Amino acid sequence: MTSLLFIAIGLAAGVLAGMFGIGGGILIVPALILVAKLTPQTATGTSLASLLLPVGALGAWAYYKEGQVRIIPALWVALGLFVGAYFGAKIAQQMSAVMLKRAFSVFLVLVAVRMWFGK
Repeated sequence: MTSLLFIAIGLAAGVLAGMFGIGGGILIVPALILVAKLTPQTATGTSLASLLLPVGALGAWAYYKEGQVRIIPALWVALGLFVGAYFGAKIAQQMSAVMLKRAFSVFLVLVAVRMWFGK
């Protein structure tokens, strides 16, 4: 695997994160599984590791300058992410690769249906 592949995945995730606030679970993990051929657990761990640095800082700054960031809710969400990621990682480590891929697929379908038919 070349560094360019991983840079391309990161670039695509960065553009989508800036547009929709998505990236890790919706783009990076599937790309690492389907394109880079990583296991679901390795893809998830790699995605989380890539997000350790303040990768969203420039995008958040662009939104902040336009008055589109709520600091207190963002801090509360960050706290939830901090704790929740630990428990999610523990659960994922207990699942088989096939089971994790299927659970993730069901999650994506449910989100898509909700977004399509929601108000």
